[in-house]
Amino acid sequence: MLRQANKLFTLLCAVLFISCGFMDLRQIEIHIEPEEIDTLLPDQYSPVILKFNAEMIKKDAEEIIQINSDFGAVKGDKFWRGSELYFIPVSGWTPGIRYTLSLMGILRSSDGRELRLDRYVPFYAVNKNIPPVLEWHYPASGASVNVNNISFEFHFSQSMEKLSVENALILEGIGNKTYVWSSDDKILTVTTDKALTPWLVYRWNIKDTAKCKDGVPLPKTYSGYFTTDFDRVLPYVTDIYPVMNSNGAWYPTGAKIESGLEYGDGIAVSFNKPMGESVLRSIRFEPSLTGRTEYLSEKSVVYIFTKSPEPETVYSITISNDAKDSEGLKIGTDYKINFIPNIPYLYVLSLYVDEDNIFINDFSEHNNVLPVKIDPEDKELSFSIRFSLPFNLEEKQNIIQRITLTPFFPRTLSPVALKDADWVSSDRLLMCWEGITISENAIPNFYKILIPGGKNGISSETGIFMKEDMVIFVEAVK
Repeated sequence: MLRQANKLFTLLCAVLFISCGFMDLRQIEIHIEPEEIDTLLPDQYSPVILKFNAEMIKKDAEEIIQINSDFGAVKGDKFWRGSELYFIPVSGWTPGIRYTLSLMGILRSSDGRELRLDRYVPFYAVNKNIPPVLEWHYPASGASVNVNNISFEFHFSQSMEKLSVENALILEGIGNKTYVWSSDDKILTVTTDKALTPWLVYRWNIKDTAKCKDGVPLPKTYSGYFTTDFDRVLPYVTDIYPVMNSNGAWYPTGAKIESGLEYGDGIAVSFNKPMGESVLRSIRFEPSLTGRTEYLSEKSVVYIFTKSPEPETVYSITISNDAKDSEGLKIGTDYKINFIPNIPYLYVLSLYVDEDNIFINDFSEHNNVLPVKIDPEDKELSFSIRFSLPFNLEEKQNIIQRITLTPFFPRTLSPVALKDADWVSSDRLLMCWEGITISENAIPNFYKILIPGGKNGISSETGIFMKEDMVIFVEAVK
């Protein structure tokens, strides 16, 4: 009976082999590196390895492997060595980051066996060090700050890799920056060579690519903002007034600008707060006046004229709305005021001929015709002119050449010539002319003295000129 049973079993096996072929019922085995939770891979490019005990359908196996971290999915290269699948990250592992290897799905071997996986393996690479954090920063988020001489500070919990932090730091709207590290590279101070723009929101952030010296990155991106509105008082003009120079210093004259600006004075402009350098370029005149602007104090400036304003002329002085205080705030609107300089024209005080001292106010009585006694033999006319202002050496020489005495009537009179000219003082000129003749008939001889005025006429050492030409007619008499 036993013999018959063995024969039956043998027959059934034979039928099975003949009808279906050989069937391998062994289970597919897999070995994972890393296998233990929180295993530390030694290097930046250490591979993750899946080792199988059978030849696998490669495409299925490659698709099932996923590695992630808090920074997202990890891209890597996959390749086979026999029945072992290797995964190497393209950018390398980041130290201190916890990765998770996920294996979920069904794998198939080339002989038709299947392996269902549902495994998660957390691991690290290079080191398991604690990531650095940003502990403190200035300005604080939402703070109001000044625009000048500001510096930014970032305090980290660990010594940082300088270049990675500087590349990860973004300060919006700020150009040239200087980085200074201190406290064993835990504190970064950032300065800029330009003032910030007032009343503006500035934002910053430090990306999570910033790393400590162990290579561990920040756990997140840090960001903040601040506003340059600490100073909310707009600048404005408080006064404009004449100033006089004494021993290199400027002092108020006590006069009003509208009518009190005298020869040699400057114009001071004062403000309610300290002003920036733009104020030195903010003053303009109409009609134009040349000069330069200097600081009197942090709140005031003085305009120093190259050439004095013209007499009896209405000027306007304008402080431009672009004038900024030390914080960069503008005055907002032009400040304008009109004034007339209290500066007289150059004029002739008197004309002295022999014993006659004729004042300018007396010329009208003579109808601008002055009888002068001429010696028929020497035919000379001497007179002195006294001016209202002094002249320097250059102007003295120029005036001698500009003042003329010419025959006027009748036209047959012979030309005259300047025999001698001498400045007896800084404001008095003595002149002697020859060739003056006396009439020998009933028709008088007239000569014309011309002292040129206007902008192209004679002028004092300060550039002040006569309002118009002065013409004096003389009649040559015995």
